[in-house]
Amino acid sequence: MRAGLITFHFAHHYGAQLQALATMKAIQSLGHDCEIIDYRLPHTTRTNQLFKKSGSVRGMASDAHTALHYAAFKRRFDRFEAFVAEEMALSARRYTSVDQLRAEPPRYDVYVAGSDQIWNPFIFADKQFDPAFLLDFGGEGRRIAYAPSLGVPRLPEDKAAELRRFLAPFSALSVREKRGQVVLQEAAGRDARVVLDPTLLLNGEDWGKLANPDRRKNPYILCYFVSDPGEAAPYALALSQKTGWPIVQLAGARRKIDGASELVFDAGPREFLALFRDAAAVVTNSFHGAAFSLQFKKNFFTSMSPKERSEPTFSRIYSLLSRLGCADRIIGLDTTAPLEAEMDYGQVYARLEEARADSLAYLKAALEGTALPAEEEVSAAPVGPVLCKAEDCTGCTACAAVCPVHAIEMKADHEGFLRPVVGESCILCRKCEATCPMLHPPVPGPAPACAHAVWNSDEDERVKSSSGGFFSLLAHHVLEQGGAVFGTVLDEDMTARHVCARTEEELAPMRGSKYVQSDLGDSFHQVKELLDAGTPVLFSGVPCQVDGLKHFLGKNYENLLTCDLVCHGVPSPAVFRAWLDSLEADHGSKVTSVRFKDKSHGWSHPWLTVTFASGEVYTEDFNRTPYGRGFGMQLFLRPACALCKYTSVSRPADFTLADYWGLDPKLELPVERDKGVSMVLVNSARGQVVYDALSARFGQTDRPLEEAVTGNPRLKSPLKANPKRGAFFAAFSTLPFPAVEKKFLALPPLHYRAAAKVLTPGMKEKLRKILK
Repeated sequence: MRAGLITFHFAHHYGAQLQALATMKAIQSLGHDCEIIDYRLPHTTRTNQLFKKSGSVRGMASDAHTALHYAAFKRRFDRFEAFVAEEMALSARRYTSVDQLRAEPPRYDVYVAGSDQIWNPFIFADKQFDPAFLLDFGGEGRRIAYAPSLGVPRLPEDKAAELRRFLAPFSALSVREKRGQVVLQEAAGRDARVVLDPTLLLNGEDWGKLANPDRRKNPYILCYFVSDPGEAAPYALALSQKTGWPIVQLAGARRKIDGASELVFDAGPREFLALFRDAAAVVTNSFHGAAFSLQFKKNFFTSMSPKERSEPTFSRIYSLLSRLGCADRIIGLDTTAPLEAEMDYGQVYARLEEARADSLAYLKAALEGTALPAEEEVSAAPVGPVLCKAEDCTGCTACAAVCPVHAIEMKADHEGFLRPVVGESCILCRKCEATCPMLHPPVPGPAPACAHAVWNSDEDERVKSSSGGFFSLLAHHVLEQGGAVFGTVLDEDMTARHVCARTEEELAPMRGSKYVQSDLGDSFHQVKELLDAGTPVLFSGVPCQVDGLKHFLGKNYENLLTCDLVCHGVPSPAVFRAWLDSLEADHGSKVTSVRFKDKSHGWSHPWLTVTFASGEVYTEDFNRTPYGRGFGMQLFLRPACALCKYTSVSRPADFTLADYWGLDPKLELPVERDKGVSMVLVNSARGQVVYDALSARFGQTDRPLEEAVTGNPRLKSPLKANPKRGAFFAAFSTLPFPAVEKKFLALPPLHYRAAAKVLTPGMKEKLRKILK
């Protein structure tokens, strides 16, 4: 039987050429002749050229880099061209358009649409499906697909309809990732088998025969990145420091990582294979980088993109490594293996052989037109409650608090944030699902008519507070009624915890901002017991904590008063602890107190002040401290903060408090402004009653709501996640904190800071795109 394969075989890309060759060889191994239809898109052919000649700034930068390394890039070009000529059986005719294929189609018994993103319409110049890769040309042979990818999570309806038409003649369909299987079912109503990437249909011995025979004698760590190295780079550096092995990087200049001792620019496919074959270890963010690490039995680490991490079951690298029992080689998961952990290739290869046999059985049946073998059974996931996605979880503890059998425990994840972990004692009552605020998002209510600029009439109390001292007034009001106040303190170990105050002495540590996520502990149960006993309670916290309490309580309590804070985001307790440990090591003494917003230099320029047991004091402008810089850059905030559902003027609490940033500077106040002014939103009728009752204890002026929102933009939208966040936490988990601090948290050079002040946000964004 003669098979004609169409795929990306000519692009100067390692994965493209090697998957094409692997598909061809797999078909031949099943006893059939196979040719690759020599279909070459002009656009892709142009991208193979050494010089881009585009005229854009980015293109000119690329050409300049090529000119500097011309000899190496010319060798690379020649090696890619030679690999196709030497190893691939190509059709007699070369085609450059689907019209040519339709006018004079090659004749085969079966046509195979091969792997790679050949079915992704958005990678082509016209953003449309290329009919050639969907076998929409003449020829009477049957049509099958082996592991093509659509590369998108879903298709718009017009393209879905087009895809249905294209796929009608296919007798067998398969895809390389779970997401593709879902898309084909949703868009075209067709079932598709999930099969191995073609490079895994061959084995390490097969690939070794194709590798350049020249061997590197000394051990090294191979780095291969097809996108920003991100969180993979710190792993390579940490592994190099631990082993003493140098880093050899197969990458372009803009992806060079710190610590790389050699950059390889001239590798063709054979050299690519040899680099993996000879490496002592591999760090990559490429699927094929992981695949060839597996083929050559290397200890390796890889990473997923943020999109893949949000839906890991649709990630091809997660799907593959989970199937083989080595998903712990993916960086940035709770289950990520320790840096020095060896891989159990006995177990991995047993599973790989099973998966390979299953995929080859599908390919054989599809080629020969026989009944497709039964799909490999996937063991059912254990039944349990379905809580919100990890990136949505705020750590509010509502699910754990409501569990009637205490089956849910809040445990720190690999970034130091508390998350719910369901234990074996779960009785599947699903109360946790019914209580989770993220599964039942807040319904926006009416916005307050105005904002209030407020200052406590007690000057001493105002100075001790972070802003204008309004929280203290609420707390005094509740304590005077014999009530209880819940808020955050730093305990003797400087851990942020929610505690209950019944006296003025217990209240004092709650004053002042705590820029770290607090451990709510058992506070929800304590609140409920007090409320049920008729005790007035004030609960303060960030809005997700307040909303979590309300979902846990499940009903309205007249004796409950709540206030939430306009929140920049909640930092990792583990990072805070690491920074304190670093300070204690530098000063040789234990930290006894931390003031995140010390107003001794004025309210508008708060300093961070740390006191040590020795009596020594560390104090610095908060924004110039390593911790303050990381906080401001969103480097170590909880993932949910970038998706915050509470960034609006419709708030869950009776009161919303913040510093009144943006208060009209021309507004004359009867008090000294730089001792602090609170921004207060009154969000409920109950809150208004209390506000009016306390009015004799504070000064205030009504202000336009728009002014408050402008000065506190977290009342409008959440902060964007920092793209370096993953790299920060990868470094945090593998490197000593002083090294992390130096790389991510240190002040930039003076000239950089000067430029940052001059450049507008628009200019900075243009530069980022050029240099990306």
